[in-house]
Amino acid sequence: MEDPAAIARLIDHALLQPNLTAAELETGCRDAAAWRVASVCILPHAVARCAEILSGSGVATSTVIGFPHGAHRSVIKAAEASRALNDGAQELDMVVNISQVVSGAWREVHEDIHAVLAEVRERGARLKVIFETCYLDETQKIRLCEICSELGVDWIKTSTGFGPAGATEADVRLMRRHSAPQVQIKASGGIRDLAAVVRFRDLGCSRIGCSRTGAILQACGGGAG
Repeated sequence: MEDPAAIARLIDHALLQPNLTAAELETGCRDAAAWRVASVCILPHAVARCAEILSGSGVATSTVIGFPHGAHRSVIKAAEASRALNDGAQELDMVVNISQVVSGAWREVHEDIHAVLAEVRERGARLKVIFETCYLDETQKIRLCEICSELGVDWIKTSTGFGPAGATEADVRLMRRHSAPQVQIKASGGIRDLAAVVRFRDLGCSRIGCSRTGAILQACGGGAG
């Protein structure tokens, strides 16, 4: 039997569906605080309220940048990051510019990630970089791992959960193999049960993004509803 507290500390509880109401966002934050997950990753407009609800809980407030396609200009992503950090975010999940990645515009990709990382480092926060692996070939994934290792981001992450496919074991293995040891891995997208959480943890992921947190924790004897 898995320890529910240990499983909870792996989870970034996702509240990112565009049609969530204000009441649902608040309830999700309160549930996450009770579950003592690692963080709540919430829609950007709700960051300040999320931070208020989670204050003192030990659960981090996180949000997304350039979501879900990564196509924003770097200056806009940096401004998004600054606003989110001002609102109380402690962790940011940014999407790479997928178009630039598949075009091989690696200098621009590097600059894009650096623009957000600079904001994060100035505030003592942490950055996860989302690859959206379903759109990329192996060479592109490896180059992103190298760039993120050079820059020293905190996590690299498989997916937004809004693409045509999510996390795979093969992608996590590749990301771990081609990244610096200090760069952590987050699996996200299509992770709906305890077995999947355990499988990705055992592959070396220190964070798991999911929205079915209550059901997952119930399956190992913790959580609620």
